[in-house]
Amino acid sequence: MGIDVPAETNASQGGQRRIGLTGGIASGKSSVARLLAERHGVPVLDADGYAREALAPGSAAARAVAAHFGGGVLARGSDPDAALIDRAALGSVVFADPAARHWLEQLVHPLVRERFDAELARLAGAPVVVLMIPLLLEAGLEGLCSEIWLVDCDETQQLERLMARNGLAEAEARARIGAQWPLARKRTLATVVIDNRGTLFALEDQVARALA
Repeated sequence: MGIDVPAETNASQGGQRRIGLTGGIASGKSSVARLLAERHGVPVLDADGYAREALAPGSAAARAVAAHFGGGVLARGSDPDAALIDRAALGSVVFADPAARHWLEQLVHPLVRERFDAELARLAGAPVVVLMIPLLLEAGLEGLCSEIWLVDCDETQQLERLMARNGLAEAEARARIGAQWPLARKRTLATVVIDNRGTLFALEDQVARALA
């Protein structure tokens, strides 16, 4: 399975090509983003990175999280007033509780969207910009993009990669995968499907051809 590019794509944003880069958790989005940035010099706006910034120690959002979830989501030994969030502990809470996850998303997503708007304004003159958003389709943010790239892999690969990367037990890894739309559903909505089942060389070739 290689790149699937339909004959027509969405309209570009004022002449700028905006690539919405998405996929399932641990499908390989970061690898594709790194290739785009390092090999092709394309600016990448990273939603996860902006979410981490939104929860920076002592920030208003971090204090709200600490107040809502309690000391169990704070880094061990940290000053509660500093609101240093233990992201692994917070992840364990929100991926086990849809209501908790929804609360966190309602807090963080508007902050991430503000950062995207600011960065897109700053990069208005760039011919191509990548918006790496794991929940692009789930959050209905397709309108930000002129095309959607889905990084795809087998469900077994996804599970194994997530367990190895995050040190998770299988049940916890499955819960995190289940919190997102399945890849099969996302494939039907993508402009470009990047197959990350094989080698890095194959991935590089697909990224170069899709960008061209």
